[in-house]
Amino acid sequence: MTYLDFEKPIQDLESELIKLKEVSAKSKVDLTEKIKELESHVLEKTKELYSNLTPWQRVQVSRHPERPYTLAYIEHLSNKSFIELHGDRTVGDDKAMVGGFGDIDGQTVMFIGQQKGINTKMRQIRRFGMANPEGYRKALRLMKLAEKFNKPIVTLIDTPGAYPGLEAEERGQGEAIARNLLEMAQLKVPVICIIIGEGASGGALGIGIGDKVLMLENTWYSVISPESCSSILWRSWNFKEIAAEALKLTADDMSKNGLIDGMIKEPVGGAHRNPEEMFSTVKQEILKHLNVLMKQDPEERINARIDKFAAMGVVHDLED
Repeated sequence: MTYLDFEKPIQDLESELIKLKEVSAKSKVDLTEKIKELESHVLEKTKELYSNLTPWQRVQVSRHPERPYTLAYIEHLSNKSFIELHGDRTVGDDKAMVGGFGDIDGQTVMFIGQQKGINTKMRQIRRFGMANPEGYRKALRLMKLAEKFNKPIVTLIDTPGAYPGLEAEERGQGEAIARNLLEMAQLKVPVICIIIGEGASGGALGIGIGDKVLMLENTWYSVISPESCSSILWRSWNFKEIAAEALKLTADDMSKNGLIDGMIKEPVGGAHRNPEEMFSTVKQEILKHLNVLMKQDPEERINARIDKFAAMGVVHDLED
C-alpha cells in the first residue's frame, strides 16, 4: 500500500496491526480482541482524516498510483464483455484514449475514457492519459457509432490535460476538442460523464459534455491544475495548496456552483482502498441515470443538455 503524506497516522496504525497479526501467528497467542480493537481504531482514524480533506489533499488522492483507472472500471462494469475499438480513421490509434462497446446488465453501452497506464512502460505509451487530436477524433467517431445504433454513451474522465506537444498542435488539438464539444451537445443518445480521477482543462472537457456530469468524491475538475496555476501566479509550485483552495475544484465546490449534476461517494479511504465497492457504486449510478434518460425524448434531452451548459457562467446585472 502506498501512503500519501497526510496518511502518516493511518500508516503507523496499520504497521502496528501487521506486527500484531505476525506475533499472533508466530506465538499462537490469541490476540483476536486486540486485533479487532486496532482494526476499529484504523477505520475511525481513516474516517476522521478523509472527512476533513483539504482541496489539495483531494488532488493527491485523485492521483494515487493504486487508484483504479478507466479500463479497470470498464472491465468490471461490463463483466468483461468490453470490445475495444481502435483508430480515428485519419491519423492513427491514440493509446491515451480508449473506447468500445460493453454490456451493463443487458444494456449495451459505448464506453470512452482516458487511460493513464498501470506501470511505467504503459504510462509512457499512453502518455499518462494525455490524448492527441486523434484521440478526441477517435472518441467522436465512437460516439457517432453509438448514436447510429441508438446506444447510450458513458465517458470516464481521468487526465492531467490534452497532450501539449508540438505535433498535437500541428494536427489541430484545439479544433478537435472544440468539435467534440459541438457534436456532444447534439448527440441524440443519452450521455453520462464521470470524473474518476483528474479532470483538467480542455483535455477533460473534450469528452465531458453530457446529460449527467458526475464526480467521484475525491476527484477534481478545473480549467488548470493547482501546480500550473501556482507557477503562473507566483512563479513557483510552492503555492499549489493555496491555488487548489482558490480554484474551487472539488466535487463539493463544483456541485455548489451548479457545474456538475452530482457527486458519487467513495469507500472509506478512497477508491484505491476498496475498488470493488467503488465499481459497484459507479455501476448503480450509471444504471439509475440511464433508466431515466432512456425514457426521455431525444430532442428533450438535447435541449436540456444545451440549456444546462449555456447557463454556466451567466451573470445578471442588478439594476439600481
